[in-house]
Amino acid sequence: MLGLGAAVLWMSSSALAQTQYVYADVLESRPIYQAVTVSAPREECWQEQVQVRDSHRSGSRTPALISAIVGGAIGNAVGNNSSSRKVGTVVGAVLGHSVGRDIVAANSRHEPARYETVQHCKVVDEYYDEERLMGYQVRYRYNGEDFSVRMDDDPGEQIRLRVQVEPVR
Repeated sequence: MLGLGAAVLWMSSSALAQTQYVYADVLESRPIYQAVTVSAPREECWQEQVQVRDSHRSGSRTPALISAIVGGAIGNAVGNNSSSRKVGTVVGAVLGHSVGRDIVAANSRHEPARYETVQHCKVVDEYYDEERLMGYQVRYRYNGEDFSVRMDDDPGEQIRLRVQVEPVR
């Protein structure tokens, strides 16, 4: 029962507490800045001349392969017995491949080189320093005393204060 009485007494003293709002004069409001490094991405592009080859001619190995097959067939036909045919086939294929490779190289040399302009781009980060407003250091006077507080916004000429009055026992 004693606990209940204490709770009632405490609630009644809390009920007596009053909150009021008053205004105090601002003596000084000083902005607070902080230096920060900021990254700003930007696209950087340039143009470049690139040699272009015809894919159907320079990439083809058909003449070299056909020459190797024909050379192998001729070498096989020239040989008299089984071992000489094998040697003739290998020698004919190697010579035929070499001739075919020379034909491919000769054909590609006669093509004039073509160039195209190609644009390349990449994103680069540019860094710079700037000062950012972090808040305000505010000095104000209430009841003849000076106080200081840091605030997000400039309060102007007056600052609103919450005053809570409660009895002391």
